[in-house]
Amino acid sequence: MLTNVFSNWVADVLAGLTLLALGFLGRWLRRRTTASAWDDAIASPADRSGFRVYTLLGARAADGQPVHLPSSKPAGTVVTWTGPAGRERFELTDHRLPDDTYGAEPVALYRP
Repeated sequence: MLTNVFSNWVADVLAGLTLLALGFLGRWLRRRTTASAWDDAIASPADRSGFRVYTLLGARAADGQPVHLPSSKPAGTVVTWTGPAGRERFELTDHRLPDDTYGAEPVALYRP
């Protein structure tokens, strides 16, 4: 009788360990796929769904670096940026720059 209980217990434990291993394997595969998709999105920030990074052309931050503005607004929208030189208006465009961001042109150059 003890042999019968022991053999049933071993089968249950092995089945449980198999299910546990399959669960960990499935989770690992899902994380790996999700991480790969996330890495692809990071590699191309301008292609994220509805989210773009714009470079404000002609604007510099206080440390002299170009200004990058993340936005979900569509091209053609006019945004205001307050920098060291004061308030400036920029129009968001669809033109992609070499650093994989989009350009935002100053409005004051083209409109009064």
